[in-house]
Amino acid sequence: MKLEHGETATKGICAIVLAGSRPGRDPMADAAGVPLKALVPVAGETMLSRVARTLLTHREIGGVLILAQDTELLSRSSGDALWQADPRVQFIASGSGISSSLAAALGKDAYPALVTTADNVLLTHAMIDSFIEGATKADVAVGMVERRVLLDRYPASRRTWLKFRKGWWSGANLFWFANDKVQPLLSLWQSVEQDRKKGMKIVGAFGPMLLLGAAFRVLTIHRAAAMAGRRLGLNARIVSMPQPEACIDIDKPADLAMAEAILHQRLPV
Repeated sequence: MKLEHGETATKGICAIVLAGSRPGRDPMADAAGVPLKALVPVAGETMLSRVARTLLTHREIGGVLILAQDTELLSRSSGDALWQADPRVQFIASGSGISSSLAAALGKDAYPALVTTADNVLLTHAMIDSFIEGATKADVAVGMVERRVLLDRYPASRRTWLKFRKGWWSGANLFWFANDKVQPLLSLWQSVEQDRKKGMKIVGAFGPMLLLGAAFRVLTIHRAAAMAGRRLGLNARIVSMPQPEACIDIDKPADLAMAEAILHQRLPV
């Protein structure tokens, strides 16, 4: 059965996996000798395959949409053919930007949607449970990990941190879109997505009061999210993830080594 954009084979949450490439060559893909980052093997299995299998075996997920520029190459090269044959899986060609691609993929039947990335290889059912539990009453939610949660377990890990009152935070590559009220947010995202590592520029897009509050560290991240959401008519929420591994994605060789070590520790003895 061929699915339309946003249509899933069964009822449940629509999971969207961002598996595209940024402009230029990807150093992780080059080092692994593969054409796309999503095809980099991690402990013997491609990034995309690991994330897709985790989503498909979660009880709340009704379908998985995989967004990428070269969907034919991904579907041909991503490894385990069993999950690709699942009727709940669909590969969708993405555009030049994440936000515009999401806006196109999120049809009227795609909500609620959980969005993650192909390099989120440490994703587990427990993480998905934590995120859904914290996100379900919001129009939009973002998973984040507080710095102490990560460094208490993995003190050598290096992340990009956003500083707010009462904590430093790093993204968990988990996003929740409950309904079509999020379309204005996606439009705003499109205007700032090239500056994803520039926290203050992103915060400033939501107005001067929020920018000042963040700059002077007088807002908690939860208060800042609520203010940003109200500016767009949304109930926005930060989901504080209890699992430190939730913010460990793979952007550099040290991340890959850490992820493989964690995955090996998870193997039954």
